[in-house]
Amino acid sequence: MKYIIRRGGDVMVADNKWRNAIILPLQDNSHLSSFFCQLFYTHAVQRHILYLHSSLIDYQGHGLMFLGPSGIGKTTQAELWNQYRDALIINGDVVFVQETPEAFLGWGTPWHGSSPYCENTNVPVCAMIVLKQAPENSIRELMGFEKVTAVSNSVFYPRWLENGMELCLETLDHLLTKLPVYELSCRPDEDAVKLTEETIFGK
Repeated sequence: MKYIIRRGGDVMVADNKWRNAIILPLQDNSHLSSFFCQLFYTHAVQRHILYLHSSLIDYQGHGLMFLGPSGIGKTTQAELWNQYRDALIINGDVVFVQETPEAFLGWGTPWHGSSPYCENTNVPVCAMIVLKQAPENSIRELMGFEKVTAVSNSVFYPRWLENGMELCLETLDHLLTKLPVYELSCRPDEDAVKLTEETIFGK
């Protein structure tokens, strides 16, 4: 065993390739899911998969991701799209995005924070939407360094992995090259859905 990971008073040890791990008797069962997620992401990031703090919906076969810090309204915006546009909420808090030759696929995961949504499915992501709370609804496309900063703040970086940062940044660069990123300043209402829909899909 090479690596020792601590969560509070709980410990997991893993070998040098992260193929075998032992979780010592848990004092806090809430850490078990965190250990499993860390093991999964260690292998996922090496397969061009990013882990983002985001909600994800499937709107008529198009994936939309809502990004931002906890409490900003990611799950709320997903629920508004479900209510007013019958979109499927795939996950309300944690999304894995996989780079494939055809598209970037957003995957549902068993990890979903305080959100109740965790569908076992995927959808091609067509846009990422960074949320801000505001008294009026407005949306704009982000470009350049502003785009990079807005999205990278929502990426989990596997700093425990020797080349984890480099792997993440390479996939993130490809993601930001291919997909548009919008900043949505909004209220939690149907007009925010309509404005976003018109901007992205031209409806």
